[in-house]
Amino acid sequence: MSHAVSTVRPVDPELAELLAAEEDLQRDTIRLIASENYVSAAVLAATGSVLTNKYSEGYPTKRYYEGQQNIDRIEQLCIDRAKSLFGADHANVQPYSGSPANLAVYLAFCKPGDTVMGLGLPAGGHLTHGWNVSISGMFFRAVQYGVRKDTHRIDLDEVRALALKERPRLMFAGGTAIPRTIDFAAYAEIAREVGAIFVADIAHIAGLVAAGVHPSPVAHADVVSSTTHKTLRGPRGGLLLCKEGHAKAIDRAVFPGLQGGPHNHTTAGLAVALREAATPEFKSYAAQIIKNAQALAAGLVERGFAVITGGTDNHLVLVDVTSKGVAGKPLAKALDVAGLVCNYNTVPFDPRKPFDPSGIRLGTSAVTSRGMGVAEMAQIAGWIDQVAQAPTDAAVLARVRGEVVEVTRRFPAPGLAI
Repeated sequence: MSHAVSTVRPVDPELAELLAAEEDLQRDTIRLIASENYVSAAVLAATGSVLTNKYSEGYPTKRYYEGQQNIDRIEQLCIDRAKSLFGADHANVQPYSGSPANLAVYLAFCKPGDTVMGLGLPAGGHLTHGWNVSISGMFFRAVQYGVRKDTHRIDLDEVRALALKERPRLMFAGGTAIPRTIDFAAYAEIAREVGAIFVADIAHIAGLVAAGVHPSPVAHADVVSSTTHKTLRGPRGGLLLCKEGHAKAIDRAVFPGLQGGPHNHTTAGLAVALREAATPEFKSYAAQIIKNAQALAAGLVERGFAVITGGTDNHLVLVDVTSKGVAGKPLAKALDVAGLVCNYNTVPFDPRKPFDPSGIRLGTSAVTSRGMGVAEMAQIAGWIDQVAQAPTDAAVLARVRGEVVEVTRRFPAPGLAI
């Protein structure tokens, strides 16, 4: 039983049981959701600390409330660590999550109706890069680029042609389902040519960038936005990095433009995570994430799955599963029963609807945090294949579920009581 469960139980036994059930679920399943991870016990403790009691509108040394002596030092420590880890001129650690961080960029540089440009959601982009159901697509004139039909990769010549035609005020690189290395220098060149503000959204790959196993956008982009969990292995939050010349605009957009007081407990958890990310152990961890993802992709290709782009350069594997006679949603649900947790996902040029798409999205950050390696990835690929061949066979799902539990017990999950 964790400290959280034992503390909550006397006050709220109903919630305590749900917390305990979630701990069991995270302990006994193989979590393959690309946007999830396990934080360390230290990050978990800092995030659940007394800092949640504080309200701190403003920035270090410029607050609207008194009693900020310790808060100022904590936030400044977090800022300094972010700047040092990523080599940035300026860091804002207050965004509540990745979407608010991106909205702050719009507020800093755009007016309603301005043209913005990003990778389309069906091609692997993010809602906040101008997709029509997001505020970013409702308040701004959004144009989207895509991927090539033959390779499913971004064609930067096509990006440049669209940018020259549309002359966006803001141009995004990055997304939620991009399995290949992003050429930030090439994006920056296009942005300079058309006079756009270039924003690199590294929410998924921030940990890989910090560890030096993916090229960094910091020297190329006007602004870098990110979440703080996923590969970075911090608490749920947001982060903005920028050139010094944009610092005031970014800070004003976050507060008072979009937010009130920052979540100080999250800032503290992020500070711990940033310290962890600066260690040699984290660099090894990030390198193993990629090795594991490539091994998982190769294992799926060997078993006849259509892996988008044929493989991966990062933590993410996008798979069109329809060649196996099953769609993404029913397979994801069957895998969940079998203890393999992922999400159903559209694939480029998907003929199916977004809520019932052709693919699944897999990530290796969480399993790598547990210490799993290439051998386990081959086993996971085999399990996925077994479930895909019999997604409605309760006996198959139960057998795989039992085997999954046996493997997870060999690899303790960070931050969870054994």
